[in-house]
Amino acid sequence: MSVNIVLAIFVTSLATFLSRILGALSSERIKETSKIFKWFNCLAYATLAALISRTIIFPVGILNEASYFIRLIVVVLSLIVFLISKKNYVYPTIFSAFCMSLLSNFF
Repeated sequence: MSVNIVLAIFVTSLATFLSRILGALSSERIKETSKIFKWFNCLAYATLAALISRTIIFPVGILNEASYFIRLIVVVLSLIVFLISKKNYVYPTIFSAFCMSLLSNFF
């Protein structure tokens, strides 16, 4: 392996583990009801929503071959499965993959 690849792996691993260690050390002093915790929680959900929206609106790779209509149908059906399954994340994730493959093959 090249020295640059090893260095890149080392630096990214250091950044990842350093942030996790600092989060673990400071987590005991943060209350879940504090405003800063709620703000970070909202920030995390907003980032996730933005990434999902970007994937649906501007897909990359093989998802680009599916039409907007099929992607919209899969999102709506997955939200329904999410609400029916009492906000479980596993069922809509599996359902969305199955539904996307089924709809994109037949339409």
